[in-house]
Amino acid sequence: MSDADIVATANSTDRQIQTELKAISDRLRTRHGWLKHQNALGMGIFLLALCGVGLNAWLYIAGIMPAWAVILLTAFWTSLLHELEHDLIHWMYFRKHPFWHHLMMLGVYLARPTTINPWVRRHLHFRHHKLSGTETDLEERGITNGERWGFKRFLMVGDNMLAIYLRAFTYLTEPRRLYRQGKLSKEDLKNFRLISLVSFNPLGFIAYGIWHAFVLYWLATGVAWLLGMSIAWPVMVESVMPWLTTAVVVWVGPNVLRTWCLHFISSNMHYYGDIEPGKVAQQCQVLNVWWLWPVQAFCFNFGSTHAIHHFVVRDPFYLRQMAARESHEVLRKHGIRFNDLGTFRRANRYHERKLA
Repeated sequence: MSDADIVATANSTDRQIQTELKAISDRLRTRHGWLKHQNALGMGIFLLALCGVGLNAWLYIAGIMPAWAVILLTAFWTSLLHELEHDLIHWMYFRKHPFWHHLMMLGVYLARPTTINPWVRRHLHFRHHKLSGTETDLEERGITNGERWGFKRFLMVGDNMLAIYLRAFTYLTEPRRLYRQGKLSKEDLKNFRLISLVSFNPLGFIAYGIWHAFVLYWLATGVAWLLGMSIAWPVMVESVMPWLTTAVVVWVGPNVLRTWCLHFISSNMHYYGDIEPGKVAQQCQVLNVWWLWPVQAFCFNFGSTHAIHHFVVRDPFYLRQMAARESHEVLRKHGIRFNDLGTFRRANRYHERKLA
């Protein structure tokens, strides 16, 4: 999915917004010559973030850094890696050097085991740009976009496995329904079934297996303590728990936090269900209200800048951050919504309506 693809389907307002946003980033590229070294910048951020993750892990294992600090700092480093993955999906780094491109894809995947395979996600993400806000936008629907807000959605936002388990019937029946309604082609139906099998295999299943075992162990132990009892765990379980705890602190736990923050922002800044097909101006809002800053910190200010990406795909995440202030002026001028908090009440619908 490229800027040219967006232009081909956008209306005149969308094209005007895109033109003005591209002019802003073009001026930044002219003013800051170092921005032309996009491959080097991407690799530098990649190595810095991986070093940060590795250093935090070593400091925890050495008993120097407490678990809470490791989780918070590693969540920040992995938020950079997530932004890099998103840029890589759009082929922004090492497009002409496949070895380095795919090495970076592998690195961001291994450091963020709670996400789906990035090579699979590329297919979903391009579809997201093409069909954002529709029933067949599996990427956003997978992270709860369009669902009613409640405890169930709260759990699913941060746990991709629970998002599958709690909607298993929908995952099994909906693709066939959409196919019968002519919203999916036969090829799409086959691809969706394949994606459902391989998206989290194998890394996601390993990471969530560790996470769920850890949570269930301490949940059971805590309930027993409240009842004045104790659980005689098998020796094997007790011997494994220190290793499991380390894996949670340095690898899985930070990504659970990062995933929850990212999905909370992303699923609520994208609209769903009642937007005009292909109208980019209705796909996203800018969600940067001040009280969301603690959440934005672990998804690299995603809510403030992602709407820009829907209009201009070509720019890497750090350039969108640099251009954000001017870009927001353009978006406001053309009527893009800012901090439309009614989306929580409307289950992400663009218009006011009574939910069934």
